[in-house]
Amino acid sequence: MVPSSSLLLAICLLAFSTGLNAQSVTERRTPRPPVERTDAAPPEEVDDVTAQRRVVAISLLTSLADEARGFRDQKFRARVQARAADVLWDSEEERARALFYRAWEDAEAADAESERVRAEDIRRQLRTTGVVAMAGRRDIRSEVLRMAAKRDRGLGEELLKKLEETIERELAEKKEDLARDQIRDLGSAPAAAAKRLELARRLLEDGDIARAMEFAGPALHQVNRDSINFLSALREKNPQAADQAFVALLAQATRDPSSDANTVSGLSSYALTPFLYVTYSRDGGASSSRERPSTAAPDLSSAVLTTFFRVAAEILLRSLLPPDQDQTSSGRAGKYLVIQRLLPFFEQFAPERTPELRTHMTALSGDIPERLRGAEDRTMPRAYLDQESTTDPIERMQERLDRASSSQEKDGIYADVAVALARKGDSRTKDIVDKIEDSELRKQVRAYTDFQLARIAIRDRNADEATRIARSGELTSIQRVWVFTQTARQLMNSDRPRAVDLLTEAAVEARRIGGNDADRARSLTAVANGFLEADRVRAWETISEAVKAANSTDGFTGEDSMISVRLQTRQMVMVENTSGEDFDLTGAFKSFANDDFFRSIDLAKSLKGETPRAVATLAIARSAFE
Repeated sequence: MVPSSSLLLAICLLAFSTGLNAQSVTERRTPRPPVERTDAAPPEEVDDVTAQRRVVAISLLTSLADEARGFRDQKFRARVQARAADVLWDSEEERARALFYRAWEDAEAADAESERVRAEDIRRQLRTTGVVAMAGRRDIRSEVLRMAAKRDRGLGEELLKKLEETIERELAEKKEDLARDQIRDLGSAPAAAAKRLELARRLLEDGDIARAMEFAGPALHQVNRDSINFLSALREKNPQAADQAFVALLAQATRDPSSDANTVSGLSSYALTPFLYVTYSRDGGASSSRERPSTAAPDLSSAVLTTFFRVAAEILLRSLLPPDQDQTSSGRAGKYLVIQRLLPFFEQFAPERTPELRTHMTALSGDIPERLRGAEDRTMPRAYLDQESTTDPIERMQERLDRASSSQEKDGIYADVAVALARKGDSRTKDIVDKIEDSELRKQVRAYTDFQLARIAIRDRNADEATRIARSGELTSIQRVWVFTQTARQLMNSDRPRAVDLLTEAAVEARRIGGNDADRARSLTAVANGFLEADRVRAWETISEAVKAANSTDGFTGEDSMISVRLQTRQMVMVENTSGEDFDLTGAFKSFANDDFFRSIDLAKSLKGETPRAVATLAIARSAFE
């Protein structure tokens, strides 16, 4: 029987005044799973528990959005309001739209403050060292924009236009500085187009291919790093759509009289070296941007490949102008180097064009410094040139050791080879690490390679090897928890008793972490997530313990799920991040809300930090609608 409206209102009021203790007890005694229904199912078919949860969820989100206006962190203030709007959109579109506008205003203020701090830091570095080193940044406006655009294209275009206008204004204000410093990136898209493509990439990551294409469309008529990388990412989701857009871009490049060797180099990124984008300057300098490690060339159809090589040849073979009249971005030196770089591919896929290209290179060679003629192209990954990446790292190790002049240099070689072997899951890694004489370096390399080997074992679903490394390897406590919980998840259906034992080991390891360390809360959250399927009582006990741990530290946000490993030697710096979604409150509270909705609300309220409390509340509310 569906409760009357007065009773439903009483339930909602009770949820916020007493924590819904009575309802929580009733639900625990007679748990009822949400009713599955299609989007076309009428509201009356949704059961009474689900309806009550949604009403409570709306109230939770409204209260949270109002509370967020007083958050100390401006960025998180905007983020929470945007996330609340995203969840509310289907049931409260008008309220959600207002929240998106509020989130945008706060995001603008937050980004302006970030830019002010960044500018001060740049000036400070210039005063003290004369060199500027800044980490990349992602503005909060882009995050709000992504959520709004996903919900409503018109709203997304409106906010995107505001962002573009702000960018153009900021660039105009900095125009003199940019001209004075002669800052130019030949590979980048215009600032406004770059933001449009950044939004499209985020929508693509969310799986919304159609909307991603809608937003990217106006920025796909130019060849640049952002447009080409977008198409390479699109091809992983929808090869046909990506190839069609690429062929259209080829046609545009053919018609454009300003297309030059850098245009061809950019187009070659999609066709030959995905996510590696190379441009050349007029003096023969090369600039490469690699978004990912070496990625195999796409499996393009013969028609697309033929079109690419035809267009590339047509542009590269355009008539040469005298050096003093050549206004192309690559100049004559850059053009020579682009032809040199792509010639092996022409020989393989379009050999009929290579004689003309060689003749063209000969005509250019008189303007090319001797050092550049026939030089090895260091912008091209070795995997594309001679497949060196597939050889055994040990094969060349002895040759390198014979040339080493000190034990320190030999240790560096062993470290290099050990890392290469670990990435392949090679069992010889430990033997190579043991050869390192420096005890401190040996310990660091072992810690890095042990975690890499554990990751490979989990990837290969080798539970015995993964647990062996977790118990005896040089891992941190949170890394051990990650290995135990991931392995337990893989074994839960096939060997539940063993999975529970591994979760118990993970819990013991988590409790070894100091009480004021955020990793303790993260680890206990992951353990609780694992127990929920196998032992409900222990799961609730552990998530409660995680909340207490979270309240004992200022560093826990509930969203810092990355498990990191770092190796720094004189020869290299290696940092690897592994996603650990089970360590986040978002996934945990969605799962626990599905188990006991009202009890999870009580638990979220007990979180003292505004950031983890908001993250948990959003997760609970989202579960009511999903």
